[in-house]
Amino acid sequence: MFFCAISGEPPQEPVVSIKSKKVYERRLILKYINENGTDPVTGEKLEEADLITIEASPQAAPPRPPTHSSIPALLHTLQNEWDALVLEMYALRQQHNSTRQELSYALYSQDAATRVVARLLRERDAAREALANVQASMGIAPSEAVPASAEDVEMNEGGVEEGLPAEIVARIDETHQALSAARKKRKAPAGYTTAAEVKTFTAKHAIPSLHSASPSGITSLAVSRITPSQFLTGGNDKIVQLYDRDNDKVIASLKGHTKKINHVTFREQEGSPTLLISASADKTSKIWSLDSASGEYIPKSTIRTHKGELTGLVVHPTSTLLTFASLDKTYSVHDLNTFTQVFRSGPSDEAFTSLSVHPDGTLLALGTPTSTIQIYDIRTGAIAASLTPSEGAPFTVNSLSFSENGYHLLSPDSQSSVAIWDLRKQKATQSISLGDDFKVNKVLYDTSAQFFGVAGSLGARIFAHKSWEELTRLDEGGNMSDLVFGEQGKEIWGATGREVRIWGLPA
Repeated sequence: MFFCAISGEPPQEPVVSIKSKKVYERRLILKYINENGTDPVTGEKLEEADLITIEASPQAAPPRPPTHSSIPALLHTLQNEWDALVLEMYALRQQHNSTRQELSYALYSQDAATRVVARLLRERDAAREALANVQASMGIAPSEAVPASAEDVEMNEGGVEEGLPAEIVARIDETHQALSAARKKRKAPAGYTTAAEVKTFTAKHAIPSLHSASPSGITSLAVSRITPSQFLTGGNDKIVQLYDRDNDKVIASLKGHTKKINHVTFREQEGSPTLLISASADKTSKIWSLDSASGEYIPKSTIRTHKGELTGLVVHPTSTLLTFASLDKTYSVHDLNTFTQVFRSGPSDEAFTSLSVHPDGTLLALGTPTSTIQIYDIRTGAIAASLTPSEGAPFTVNSLSFSENGYHLLSPDSQSSVAIWDLRKQKATQSISLGDDFKVNKVLYDTSAQFFGVAGSLGARIFAHKSWEELTRLDEGGNMSDLVFGEQGKEIWGATGREVRIWGLPA
């Protein structure tokens, strides 16, 4: 039996070196020659040609290594293998447990971070809302914040036009001619409330606990002209509610906005379905209509024209057009027949904070954060007049109202006073101070132009037009966010906190 001079094991392919006469395993000696080029025993130069293959006869399987040639040796080898396997499994278990602990720690850390971020977002939103409330109470226009992430808002960048389409202008002119001709001869309707009766108004009814308790507060109010028992409210809770006073129940609670509701209104037109319309701080307006099949109000359209908070919402006297004002320094007009935008103004120098439409439908009044009121011709989009108080610190014009005869415009002329502008002379003919503690939230003429109301932090004050006499104070409930004159002026509706209060003639 031969043994390899390198490995000491019986070779499977034995070769002999002619230089050293030693036997080698072929693969081992070839590898050595390639690396060193010499005989491993004598050190002489050695090449592959110097190797002679030895043919074993008879050919037989190589013997087992000595360590595996007995049962005790085999058992010892198996024991060593088992021990190595057990040790490896133990190491894998330790590594597995360590990995699980690291994963658990990472998951807990991620969960904790998510909770912290959610809490911070809630605190941020609460702080923004508190700041907006403070700014509103101080008469400062809120600055537009750039959203941290893109929202799903369809901006109509190409909506700025050079005036309304001809068909819409013709519709407005037709309405203007009909309304202005009738208005010149119009007097207060028979049975309409008189100034003497307004002085006797007392609290008649209160509907409490409207909208959510957190965030609480009604921000806007509208009363149906066709069904006077029904009214629409918008709240800080991002919900629009339709309520029936006669049945004392909520008819519909309409959701979809992501921020507080700024304005609500009805579109009521003979021969057309009644529409419920809202404008929100989330830059969108939503329109709902009654579905005759289900008996429920369903969404008809969502308007996403503006890039800033919607601060004005008025249905045009044609009843087929809808107008918006926004903090993005533009206003827009939409067709309620097709729910499409027909006009959007070019950017103004200042944001728009309030909106009113002239009773004849040809003019728009837009308030700004710098005390100025811009009067636009709705047909051309051109500025027809600019009204600015002669003195005083700048303030936000947060509410506007045209008189029914179209000659006067009611607006704040400071945080605590209101002015009556004569549009023919383009100057304020009267200013009424309400006291330093009074902060104006809403101004409104009644439909007869005999009275006007001012809602604010201390309730509401009702004045007679022309004589400027204060007729009554409606201070139950404290801060009043919105004010509406009821049918024939027989009632006055106000939104205070989560309540809608109604004042009228004593029983």
